[in-house]
Amino acid sequence: MIQSVKLSKLRLSASNVRTAPDETLQIEPFAADLEARGVLQNLLVTPVSRPRGMFEVFDGGRRWRALNLLVERGVIDPEKYEVPVRIMKGDDAELTETSLAVSFQHMKLSPAEECRAFQHFLNGSTDIDGVAKRFGVTRRFIEGRLRLADLAEPIFAKLASGDLTLDMAKAYASTSSHEAQLRVWSTYGSMSHYNADAIRRVIATDMMRANDPVALLVGVEAYEAAGGVVDRDLFSNDGERWLQPDVARSLAATLMEAEAARIGEERGLAWIRPIAGHSTWDAARNLHRISLPEQPMTLEEAERAEQIEKRMAELHDEMQNEELADEAFTALETENDRLAEELETLDRRPSFLPPELAPRVGAFLTLSQSGTMVLDATYYSETPIRVTVVEPEPVDGDVEGGQANDESDDGDAASDRVIQAPTFRIEEGATTATTGNNDKVVDPDNAAPGGKALSQVLSDQLAMQRRDVLGAALIASPGLALDYMLFAMVDGRRGASSNDGTTIRADRPQDPILLSNMPASRARDYLCEVHDGLDASWTESNDQVVRFEAFRALGDEVKSAWLAYIVATSLEAKIAYGSNRQNPLHGRLANILDIDVASWWRPTSENFFDRVSKGSLISLLHEVGGPALSSRHATEKKPEVSASCQKLFGGDAIVEPEIKEAALKWLPTAMCFTNPVTNAEAEAEDADEQQGNLADLIEGEDDQIDPDAGNSEIGGDDLAALIGDGPEDGSEHREGDVDAGQLEHHNDDAVTDEIVAAE
Repeated sequence: MIQSVKLSKLRLSASNVRTAPDETLQIEPFAADLEARGVLQNLLVTPVSRPRGMFEVFDGGRRWRALNLLVERGVIDPEKYEVPVRIMKGDDAELTETSLAVSFQHMKLSPAEECRAFQHFLNGSTDIDGVAKRFGVTRRFIEGRLRLADLAEPIFAKLASGDLTLDMAKAYASTSSHEAQLRVWSTYGSMSHYNADAIRRVIATDMMRANDPVALLVGVEAYEAAGGVVDRDLFSNDGERWLQPDVARSLAATLMEAEAARIGEERGLAWIRPIAGHSTWDAARNLHRISLPEQPMTLEEAERAEQIEKRMAELHDEMQNEELADEAFTALETENDRLAEELETLDRRPSFLPPELAPRVGAFLTLSQSGTMVLDATYYSETPIRVTVVEPEPVDGDVEGGQANDESDDGDAASDRVIQAPTFRIEEGATTATTGNNDKVVDPDNAAPGGKALSQVLSDQLAMQRRDVLGAALIASPGLALDYMLFAMVDGRRGASSNDGTTIRADRPQDPILLSNMPASRARDYLCEVHDGLDASWTESNDQVVRFEAFRALGDEVKSAWLAYIVATSLEAKIAYGSNRQNPLHGRLANILDIDVASWWRPTSENFFDRVSKGSLISLLHEVGGPALSSRHATEKKPEVSASCQKLFGGDAIVEPEIKEAALKWLPTAMCFTNPVTNAEAEAEDADEQQGNLADLIEGEDDQIDPDAGNSEIGGDDLAALIGDGPEDGSEHREGDVDAGQLEHHNDDAVTDEIVAAE
């Protein structure tokens, strides 16, 4: 019979089987539920002799803890709060058994059942916050379960049957669009090796991020007013996504075209072309870049530059005084640096567009990452145009060339920096430099002042110095350096061009066996499928710079996918040709990734059992199943033993559970990754031991070496080898080097086939 007992009369029994801490038992959300709806299920209690009137709770410990949490918060009064209980009597063993049975019979709802339960409970209601409070969960949790409940029917059916994991269901539910869900499901639903992240990336490619520059320009209000739908991934922090990117791009095009027309009219340019991105490389491919003249100094700027130069000369003379105090020298040096910086700013003249040139050129209106429209500072024309400055006629007091005569005062020197009323000559066609009676085309990038070409040596030196300047500046921009590195690796692997300006490569590994001679494997198939799923839209152009800019514009997730693939397919199978040693770095990577090799590779007749002797197979069967298993196959022929092994180690044989478990875990040693930490320690011990032996040899303590003997057991070459010198002929050949003969051997199909057959 159910009775009511005040909370103050209850205490937790030692027979209660729930002993986990409060945070594990989720007491806090349970308390929120009890506050909202009260105790819905009675507690099981037993009376105690002391003190009289007290009861111990041996089932319902979570409810008791949650109620006492409400007491601590002052929500309920333990002296007044009535708790429904059922009183039972028995010894400790009987009560513990009852507690265990009740707890054991409680079954947690499956994710699919939770989804349908919340959907049914709300039944059109919008009071999600109220429901969340009553159940002690967050609003986002309930929104997520409702999104899962609204999955496309084939996907939800798989979740309900347990054939689809909750993480995978959340990946499909990253969008509320059934069309998008089913499109991805029809392509990837049957591919078991695709994980949740891969599914989420595939879905995201058909949408637009809310922080995309186009989306930021348009604004969510205008997008939704035009019929666009905003979606939200409730199971990650990726933010909102726009389901109709074409709507956003159309709105952005309208805005940018209107702004381009306004700027073109305001500045008098021939054209302004909008680009919904920050790169103009592709759009400017067939246009000609205009080299603009520099803005001349004003008379005031020229006079200030002259004053700075005079003062810097004075400072230089003053700093030559060896008796100058340190503080005074520092003050002069600081002033000199400040003036040098100001002079550099004055001499760094900005370029400007002459008014007579404006109607013949145009520019691009670009879109920054923040969604702001920006007019690109570079001007282009549809035909080649050369702009040159026409020198003004000399003024009174000047001689030809603009230099002041000897009678002019110092104040006229400033006018040497000023171009008086500059005019320009605009010429159509290619740029040429005239030498004698012949016209010779000179590369502008390799021209000296005056138009003559630089010498080859000087040109090469300047190219190297320019390279060093770029490298020094690139250090401060690791993000750009990463883009450049990854682009060079991927583009080079594609064979598009080797002239990418860097030594960085990610060539395919020099495999000891041709891929055509390799048995099929799950890992190889997966690598091929990953490659087919990569975003290769950036590879469409034949122009390398255009490809680079398109690659830079990719999202971080796409770049990360390319990086993972290019690194994954660059791994060498072993340290060197002719060696079977495993690279210790591979072992360390596998240790970090905690790779379960058995889940990726299982031995079969094709890839292993047919390649070893029958005796090896019998030994293997004895190892995993003992003599009973090995003797069962001892009289069979080799093909039969191989076929039996394929079934057993593939988990298809009917055997004892412990034998099946051992077989599914077994791998040949050659397929296991080494422990690099253990190896490193062993090598350190070997090095110490070898160093001790070498010290003994050098000190003459080893009986094998007699300095006076003419026929030592260890000769000079042997000692040199111990010390670490190279061979006697001075070559630097090391273990792992591949000479030309070995490479020919490697590329010879016939020899490779012989090696495979021998194995």
